[in-house]
Amino acid sequence: MNVEKEEQAGADGGRAGADKLPAESDAKQVRAGRERPRTGKVAVLAGKATVLAEPVWAVVLVCAVFAAAGAGAGWLIKLLAQWFVTLPWAPWQGPARLLTSIPEPWRTVGVLAVGAVLGLAAGYLAQHDRLSVTISGSRVVLTRKGISREFTHHEIDTALRDGKQLVLLGRDGQEIAREACDLDAQRLADAFAEHGYRWSDGDPHRDEFRLWVPRSPGLPEGADALLTARARLLGKPAAAEARELREELAELGVVVRDENKRQYWRTARTTRTARS
Repeated sequence: MNVEKEEQAGADGGRAGADKLPAESDAKQVRAGRERPRTGKVAVLAGKATVLAEPVWAVVLVCAVFAAAGAGAGWLIKLLAQWFVTLPWAPWQGPARLLTSIPEPWRTVGVLAVGAVLGLAAGYLAQHDRLSVTISGSRVVLTRKGISREFTHHEIDTALRDGKQLVLLGRDGQEIAREACDLDAQRLADAFAEHGYRWSDGDPHRDEFRLWVPRSPGLPEGADALLTARARLLGKPAAAEARELREELAELGVVVRDENKRQYWRTARTTRTARS
């Protein structure tokens, strides 16, 4: 009897120790990675990722709408071509005569097919430009136009939505990513929180931003010239150049955000200051 009791006590103690080990291990992982989960879950397995992207039905719908619009544009071009050739003078009469020389029904079939294909291609490009976000316990991957940018959990202090943009803040207050994003804000918040990231409903540094004007006081050397060059790009299809200038400003410790074609800026804390 005593032997059986001792064996039972040892088994109970072993189970109790086993129950404690995962909690202690999770706590060590949180300290090591500086995770700050919002939910009661300590952490999610690093290999289990959440992918946020436009649903398939939305992609199909957008492509179908673009294809229908392209076919409609092709039909309109056919009607305009038939009208142009009846006028004594009109622009593009050469292409109009060429189009009207095609016998029916191939003329109609051709303009509808070409218009639909071009519209479908435009719809695909529009969807290809949308941001997709992959979140796991170890990293966040932002993908646009087939190009991915990866950030480890340790690099990210806070994730937030600033208007129509997804922003990732580093631990020194610097913005490490700012991307146009049409994904649902609540889905983003839930996914980041589920994987142990801190989510903010607004920019905690918003009050620090100041409107940029040439030769603004407080800017580090070289920043004013970069902001001047970037101001010329606002409102123009030069997203790549504006991104490069934003990254150069970040190297100088300057964070910039755009609003109504105007630039607002703030300086980021240095890593040493943030840890002191």
